[in-house]
Amino acid sequence: MENHNSLKRSSDQMSSSTPLDVGSDGLDHAVHDPSSSTSSKNFNPRKYQLKVFEVAKKRNTIAVLETGAGKTMIAVMLIKDIAQAIKSNGQKKLIIFLAPTVHLVHQQYDVIKINTDCKVEEYYGAKGVDEWTLDCWKKEINQNDVLVMTPQILLDVLRKAFLRLEMVCFIIIDECHHATKNHPYAKIMKEFYHKSNSKPKVFGMTASPVVRKGVSSVMDCEGQISELESILDSQVYTIGDRTEMEVYVPSAVGSCKFYDQSSFNSLNLKTKMEISWSKFDVSLSKLQGSVQNSYKDMDDKHKTLRKQLSNYHAKILYCLDELGLICAYEAVKVCLENVPNAQDECEIYRESSLQCKYFLEEILCIIGGSLPLGDKNFLDFGFDYSKAVDLGYISPKLHELLQLFRSVGGATQVLCLIFVERIIAAKVVERFVKKVNYLAHLTVSYLTGSNTSVDSLAPNKQKEILESFRSGKVNLLFATDVVEEGIHVPNCSCVIRFDLPKTVRSYVQSRGRARQNNSQFILMLERGNIKQRDRLFDVIRSEQSMTDTAVSRDPDSCVLKACTLGTMNAYVVDVTGASVTSDSSVNLIHRYCEKLPSDKYYTPKPIFKYKSSEKSYECEVTLPSNAPFQTISGPPSRNKNLSKQFVCLEACKKLHQMGALNDHLLPFIEEPSENNLNVKKNPGAGRKKRKELHGTIPIRALSGTWREKVDGVVLHAYKFDFTCNIASEIYSGFMFLIESKLDDDVGNFELELYLVSKTVKATVSSCGKVHLDAEQMTKAKCFQEFFFNGLFGRLFVKCKSSGKNREFLLQRETKSLWSPSNMYLLLPLEILSISGQESWRINWTGINACAAVVEFLKKNSYLGSNQSNGYEGNSSPCRINSSQIESNSADIIHFANCSVDAKDLKNRIVLAIHTGRIYSTVEVVSNTSAESPFDGTADGASSVYTTFMDYFLKKYGIVLKHPGQPMLRLKQSHNAHNLLVNFNDEGGSGKALRAKKAQIHIYMPPELLVTIDVPINVLKSFYLLPSLMQRLESLMLASQLRDEIDCRSLHISSSLILEALTTLRCCEKFSMERLELLGDSVLKYAVSCHLFLTHPRKHEGQLSAQRQWVICNSTLHKLGADRKLQGYVRDSAFDPRRWAAPGQLCIFPVPCECGVDTLEVPLDGKFFTEDTKVVVGKLCDMGHRWMVSKTISDCVEALIGAYYIGGGLVAALHVMKWLGIDADIEPSLVVEAITRASIQSYIPKTNEIKDLEKKVGYEFSVKFLLQEAITHASVQEFYCYQRLEFLGDAVLDLLITWHLYQSHTDIDPGDLTDLRSASVNNENFAQVAVRNNLYKHLQHCSTLLLSQITEYVKSFPNLSDTNSSGPSTKAPKALGDLVESIVGAILIDSKLNLDEVWRICKPLLSPIVTPDKLELPPLRELNELCDSLGYFIKIKCTHKGEMVQAELTLQLEDALLVGQGQERSTKAAKGNAALPLLKKLESRGICKGVSKTRKLAPHYSADSSSLDLDNNVGRQTSNEDLAELSACKKLKGSETHAPVSDFSIKACSPTNATPIIAPINIKKGGPRTSLFQLCKTMLWPMPTFDTTEHKSRTPMIFDESSGKREGFNSFISKITLHIPGSGNIECSGDPRADKRSSFDSAALLLLNNLERQGKVIISDS
Repeated sequence: MENHNSLKRSSDQMSSSTPLDVGSDGLDHAVHDPSSSTSSKNFNPRKYQLKVFEVAKKRNTIAVLETGAGKTMIAVMLIKDIAQAIKSNGQKKLIIFLAPTVHLVHQQYDVIKINTDCKVEEYYGAKGVDEWTLDCWKKEINQNDVLVMTPQILLDVLRKAFLRLEMVCFIIIDECHHATKNHPYAKIMKEFYHKSNSKPKVFGMTASPVVRKGVSSVMDCEGQISELESILDSQVYTIGDRTEMEVYVPSAVGSCKFYDQSSFNSLNLKTKMEISWSKFDVSLSKLQGSVQNSYKDMDDKHKTLRKQLSNYHAKILYCLDELGLICAYEAVKVCLENVPNAQDECEIYRESSLQCKYFLEEILCIIGGSLPLGDKNFLDFGFDYSKAVDLGYISPKLHELLQLFRSVGGATQVLCLIFVERIIAAKVVERFVKKVNYLAHLTVSYLTGSNTSVDSLAPNKQKEILESFRSGKVNLLFATDVVEEGIHVPNCSCVIRFDLPKTVRSYVQSRGRARQNNSQFILMLERGNIKQRDRLFDVIRSEQSMTDTAVSRDPDSCVLKACTLGTMNAYVVDVTGASVTSDSSVNLIHRYCEKLPSDKYYTPKPIFKYKSSEKSYECEVTLPSNAPFQTISGPPSRNKNLSKQFVCLEACKKLHQMGALNDHLLPFIEEPSENNLNVKKNPGAGRKKRKELHGTIPIRALSGTWREKVDGVVLHAYKFDFTCNIASEIYSGFMFLIESKLDDDVGNFELELYLVSKTVKATVSSCGKVHLDAEQMTKAKCFQEFFFNGLFGRLFVKCKSSGKNREFLLQRETKSLWSPSNMYLLLPLEILSISGQESWRINWTGINACAAVVEFLKKNSYLGSNQSNGYEGNSSPCRINSSQIESNSADIIHFANCSVDAKDLKNRIVLAIHTGRIYSTVEVVSNTSAESPFDGTADGASSVYTTFMDYFLKKYGIVLKHPGQPMLRLKQSHNAHNLLVNFNDEGGSGKALRAKKAQIHIYMPPELLVTIDVPINVLKSFYLLPSLMQRLESLMLASQLRDEIDCRSLHISSSLILEALTTLRCCEKFSMERLELLGDSVLKYAVSCHLFLTHPRKHEGQLSAQRQWVICNSTLHKLGADRKLQGYVRDSAFDPRRWAAPGQLCIFPVPCECGVDTLEVPLDGKFFTEDTKVVVGKLCDMGHRWMVSKTISDCVEALIGAYYIGGGLVAALHVMKWLGIDADIEPSLVVEAITRASIQSYIPKTNEIKDLEKKVGYEFSVKFLLQEAITHASVQEFYCYQRLEFLGDAVLDLLITWHLYQSHTDIDPGDLTDLRSASVNNENFAQVAVRNNLYKHLQHCSTLLLSQITEYVKSFPNLSDTNSSGPSTKAPKALGDLVESIVGAILIDSKLNLDEVWRICKPLLSPIVTPDKLELPPLRELNELCDSLGYFIKIKCTHKGEMVQAELTLQLEDALLVGQGQERSTKAAKGNAALPLLKKLESRGICKGVSKTRKLAPHYSADSSSLDLDNNVGRQTSNEDLAELSACKKLKGSETHAPVSDFSIKACSPTNATPIIAPINIKKGGPRTSLFQLCKTMLWPMPTFDTTEHKSRTPMIFDESSGKREGFNSFISKITLHIPGSGNIECSGDPRADKRSSFDSAALLLLNNLERQGKVIISDS
């Protein structure tokens, strides 16, 4: 009777046992846990380890030591020794550690890393090393000292010549007994090591140098060991005296457990299963031969299915025989889980695949019939296992295994490894044991290899399971031979061979996994089975022979035999040394074919045909149609396999010579050209996330030197005329004088300027030249200095040098106000009578009057005390010297510089001599005087003053001379505004913003005013000049760029170029978006044509890759930056406050803090950022501004689009050449392409071609082009449509985009993009193929494609069905490809005649979608609709098998709407879920029709004030506002898969507990962001703001987060938030200096209010 207590060990024994005496000395593999104290780098080697180490230092050695003897640590000692020698030598050499499995690679990598100071890295297939390039390997080689890898990786790297063996000084070969036959170990040695002139040192490690099956005599062992030594160029060394080893190396106690033969008669069951299998196999055979199945691809798939059916049958039979009915039942269920899903396959394959499923279900019923209760309830505590054996439920062998496990009792620290022969056995026994109740305290798992079998485990899963076993989380591990070798589990106390080992190696290695002292090694044998007994005895005898042979070998007397390399056919690349042998060439050919373009209907692969004679075979290989050649024959050879190898070797050689394989014998991958190299070097370039600091290009035309000319100057003159749409509004014309002559389209243009309730058309026209003498020049400059500073700057400025607090700006020399880079004059014109002969005349009267006022102010301006503009002075009283003003007449008003009749005072321009401010008079206010009570409306005061006279005395120290004369009511001057934006077109909110405000007037004693004899019309025109000059300067810049591009033969208008330089941020009527869209298509077309024509041998995949390099944003960014386009781009709305005319001092300086001293900013990483807080578009005084990197790429495309519009393809190609894009289209290349097609030898399908030509409406001059265009790759001819499809895709893109661009000139650029997306896509082209019956002519050999086309055509709506939007089934891609390839063929046949191609295509493509027919995808439509209304959508996606379930939640004010949908892809599932939501909204009267705009305007219309630009009369758009708006827009309309992580809100469901939000950032925009994030997460509708503005003449102090601010306007905002189910919450914020800050104040108060009500928790950190 066997002892069933073999596994039972006490917990004390478990905890006290020391695995291998680990840690301090000589462990086999360093402990896996790096933190363990046993992982010391200073371990103490044992004597026998030192002995082997010393031998291995002297010569190449194969260390034959038992498992657990510490071979790896000897290797570590050698690595440390050699690494030290390398270090002292100073020469870079590598150490390579080879391990046969990925498990061992991980394990040995950890050991070396822990126990040495070397830089170590591991390499295995799952790491993607097969795709690594030379640069990748160079980097690894340079960075590391020790490379740990599987041998196949080293072999591949050597063959590719990424690594030379001369670079290696030491190779360790773990489990080196594998170095036989065709193993990668043997190939490395034979192909490279033995041929090397500089051989590395070798150290092999094994516990079993003998590997063959069956009994091995001493002579056999001697032969195998000698052969191994010869291949590894090493000598075997082992330890003869085993005394020390027996002390340290645990030896498992071996025993046999016998089980009875099965008495269960399963013959009847097997017969039923056999009949079932035969029935379904016949069914599959019939389906395979059915009429519907006409293509070879389906024949191959059926063969695979039949083989799979047979495999299922064999697996179940094996489990029935070896494990019993319950496990066989479980095996059927495992097979059912692995039945492939044929959902996407054709109908006949789906039916065939179902046959496999039906077979398994039938087998399940057959076996289930012998198990009355299935597999349930049998394994309870009361289950009689002995009876179960008799009934065949479990096999005696399995029952004996259970008894072994039962011997463990309640112990939970046992680690037992059970080896089984087959994967299916590992899986089903693991499942079975988990159901055994009395083993419930043990954790069970299984481990198999990662081969291509459906039963295999993924590498990561294998690693995870092994770690769990090592750590004790798993007690029982069922495994195949994948863990026989080398795997170190120090606590493994038992190894059970459920299936006997077949070789001595397997026997020795599996026994060696038992690492604990007193561990068990149990072999399971069937009683009376002589065959099993004899096999076991043979293995044991072989082990003894192997040990004796190894010990008795005398290394000194043994002479290494030379390794027999034999004749090796190989092809070597001279340049690199890369090589391919005849046996590796087959794999290389297959890999090459895999890299060719493919689709779901065709997988490129070589086809082999054999010719046989009496004694030889000859093979011919046919490559796919997109390879550079199709067929090649190999030399005759003695067998089929060799003939296949030889022809593949010839094919590899030819592919390399033709450039299809590179010099490392890898499939050629398109590398970027020099211009495109930055894509790799600078991967962030051209992306939206990256922001870059750039400068601005100076406008050359503005520069001038005429200021220094004292004897006069001749300047080019350009007249500005202004015409208002209100006839009574008159504006004075101006003359623009500049040294440079402007281009005609710059000096002559019209511009609409938008005021509050009117528009003014500005007309610029050239007027020849004007001569100014010295006096005129001086007075003209004086006029410009006076008015531009008086209106838009300051005339009185702080001055420390003169000892005064303030100084008249024009008091001294004004040279500093003029810059040579910005020199021009703006002078007023007289309004001439129509009858006069002169067309214009400069208003010298007004200019002279202005000069006189300046002279007066130099002598008489009062710059005394407490001036309100922040200046302080003495308080001594002062009288104004007005001796010339003596008249006391009541009709005469006394000004500071003259007396004027009261009747002539209306609309007179005056200047206050105590403040320097310019006003216009409204009226004389009778019954008032300076002695009237003070009402605070003078120029800012408080109520402490009794009268106006008192105010001016106390405030300014002024004693009025004429206090009794009436006061004047004055209209204030104001800042310039951006008149380039028409806010009246922005919808209701825009009109509200620009509504005319009540004019605030002030009162002033006349004697404090200087009257200026300049018409009021001139003053009105001054406010138009900044915006007009902005446009004029922009056109100058565009003209300057046009000169740089230098396309003299074609004239491209400067306004078109300006459009290409203008981004959306400028908020103008035009932007680069439309041109960018067109330019993208033009660029794609030009590059596609160029590549197609210049590379006739390259396949579609190579052409696409090369095109992508050229047209990608990163490349375009580099090309644009090289041409300094970033300096030309206009990227922010015009800010008149920052604009200054020559002679004007800017009062809104932005000192440069960019860290750059030059105007141009270098392209350097320190000037790149992805910080979202960085404001884009804001210029410093040096002209530097942050710009989104993609803007430069967009500008390049827009420029190409502009030149295409202005001068056609020729002009577009010119600008591409200027940019450095190689896209020339040589006519000779077109002729060559046509000639090549015309001389092709092929079998024409004449009738097919004629019918198709009629349908297309075009007769081909070269018929082969059309035949190529309709031939799918699955036909496997020497041609297919892929190249023409590549070309046709670009042609259709351009033609349709150009059509849409011309047809829809007034639509938003975003809508134009949507139209193109709806028109240029494979689905649309597939519909074209069906509507025009082109699909019938597609030549292919794919059953799946035929099935999908048939299904798609059936789903197509009837032509009479006008309501249907299209087919209900997704189109096969090949149909869209067909249309593209036909168009590509027409293009070549017509010699690139785009007009002819469009003539043919337009009727085929009709109807082309229009804006009113445009249907957006459901999710997009829902997003835009909710975005416009301020609602948020929450999206939740869950995977259920192969389907994705999407749930969309939308919270309205009064209801929670939910939409659900499912599909195979996440995108489609979300679309299906959006449809019911759209219908629910429509039923509530909420549907699309909301204006979609991409301008930086209000992002939703519920209450646009909450995000409005505030671009109104009184305040200009700031770049800070634009940045804030952009940030807020990002929060809207996006999907919320993970709102918790996205928004730092821990409770994120509307039904959850109180949400917790992150601390509120109180900086500008912070409170609003927190509130919007909360609303998005909780699905509350967006809050609305209502703002009230208050004006004051008294400066107000605002205490804000950024500090104290002073201003004359205050804003108070009321915020309203609707919380579904709780009603509205309203709060009013504190007064703030600007509208957005008032939003923040209200939002902050609301958040605090919500916290008080318990609706939100604001965290402290």
